[in-house]
Amino acid sequence: MGMVMIRAIVRPEKVDRVLSELMEAGYPAVTKVSVFGRGKQRGLKVGQVHYDELPKELLLLVVNEKDRDFVIKSIMESARTEKTGAFGDGKIFVSPVDEMYTISSGIKEA
Repeated sequence: MGMVMIRAIVRPEKVDRVLSELMEAGYPAVTKVSVFGRGKQRGLKVGQVHYDELPKELLLLVVNEKDRDFVIKSIMESARTEKTGAFGDGKIFVSPVDEMYTISSGIKEA
């Protein structure tokens, strides 16, 4: 069974909830990086002030292919700001993992 890397870009105020949901579901291994960026809406305009880049959190995790849909659904449900979601809630990217090594042991895992 193959492995996939899931990259989720979420709102900073939602990251604790997402991490908690993943932990409770049995997926504790996550890398979190603070990032800045913009989506299709090209930033945010509040009055006369335009914010070109907004703070987000990038979560990276590698899971078995068989678990991908469950993990994606968990992230989506816990990262949405409303039931139907809103602009700026984020994106999820999924890609195959060809190989994976543990640095301390040198063991190839995938």
